[in-house]
Amino acid sequence: QVQLVESGGGFVQAGGSLTLSCAASGSIFRVNARVNTMGWYRQAPGKERELVASITRGGSTNYADSLKGRFTISRDNAKNMVYLQMNSLKPEDTAVYYCNIGIQKLPSPYEDDYWGQGTQVTVSS
Repeated sequence: QVQLVESGGGFVQAGGSLTLSCAASGSIFRVNARVNTMGWYRQAPGKERELVASITRGGSTNYADSLKGRFTISRDNAKNMVYLQMNSLKPEDTAVYYCNIGIQKLPSPYEDDYWGQGTQVTVSS
């Protein structure tokens, strides 16, 4: 019903940059569906999944305190896409990054949560 396809992960040296993209598609968009908050999470080996950044439909953003100033989240509502620009990457940023979106099937006030399959980001020292 909903597919989230992430791209842009890879291997980069410390200090480098990467941009992650996540595209949402599926039959749900043939009906009156609205994508609400979109976000990125990450999970490093042996650690819990944590919020990296999120952005509301209106463009309000929220970042993990430790990432403010290095990462920038943005979205394209027309394309149902969300992006994560990552600068000044550090080895501790190494993790699998997951796209997350909330979709509301109007007129229902409730939304469902969807996750991408994850994309690996590896930062070498």
